[in-house]
Amino acid sequence: MDTLAGEGAWPPTRLLTPRGAAPPPLRHLAVAEVGRLGGQGWEQLELPRAARGAFLLNLGNTAPLLAGRRQAVVIHDAGAFDTPESYALPFRAWYRALHRALARTGARIVTVSEFARGRIAARLGLDPARIGVIPEGAEHILRAAADTGVLARHGLAPRRYVLAVGNRAAHKNLAALRGAAALLAARGLALAAVGAADPAVFRPAADAAGEGAVALGRVGDAELRALYENALCLVFPSRYEGFGLPPLEAMRCGCPVLAARSGALPEVCGDAALWFDAADPSSLAAALARLLDEPGLAAALAARGLARARSYTWRRAAESLLRLLAPGDAAPR
Repeated sequence: MDTLAGEGAWPPTRLLTPRGAAPPPLRHLAVAEVGRLGGQGWEQLELPRAARGAFLLNLGNTAPLLAGRRQAVVIHDAGAFDTPESYALPFRAWYRALHRALARTGARIVTVSEFARGRIAARLGLDPARIGVIPEGAEHILRAAADTGVLARHGLAPRRYVLAVGNRAAHKNLAALRGAAALLAARGLALAAVGAADPAVFRPAADAAGEGAVALGRVGDAELRALYENALCLVFPSRYEGFGLPPLEAMRCGCPVLAARSGALPEVCGDAALWFDAADPSSLAAALARLLDEPGLAAALAARGLARARSYTWRRAAESLLRLLAPGDAAPR
């Protein structure tokens, strides 16, 4: 959005933040700190007051009910409805109530995949045509120089580990990786698992612990880029995704991807991933063994993945969003 604004291709916009927030570095969009509260109090009470008279765009799943129809909200999936076991009860109850109320008040709803559109429409009782779809981008992973020191800090060697990225929420299905960790250990390879979970949002589930597994916890973008670029592949066993950003990030870094055929992942990854069944750990082991043993397969996946990921850009996302929100457009209302 900021880049388009600098080119005169984005309308005048203010980014509203709570006091003391750290906004992203922007050159062309104005930033204004408003209100005295934080969290949901700020969003539900002070944000709509500060935005009065303007159209409000909310990019992170929630939005103030008091803004009514003069707003759009990007809801990334229907996980609070579809995978309740993944979420803490207060968080799940709030998201369900808020999303239903936003639909009733006429807020425009946008999401990130056709899969997510269908699930949100079903859960909120909406015509899918009321929900716009804007795929995400992947090039952000290249903005920070790769911090290759992360490998030495965790005892990893280039091309001697398989990477897994995801928090410990139940739908991420990290427990399915335990058999893969044992298979890799038998070949002298490691499974490196990145991610942490916020207990206020997610109910903790089993992780990828096991022989040959290395838990890295939360990492920054520079470290994550280095991990993608030096991994044998990314294994992504999630059984529910509204979009699936890690596989796309991995592809953008030239990392082959093995993914569960679930949620929006087939829509996003197409023929650029090697697929397995999220509910069948043996199919994951078979896919991993194939990648390790079939000459040229990893290189072919990396090439197809890079070509596919290059078509997903944040500029394209912003341009699509602007078309959806343009006055007189057939955008959902």
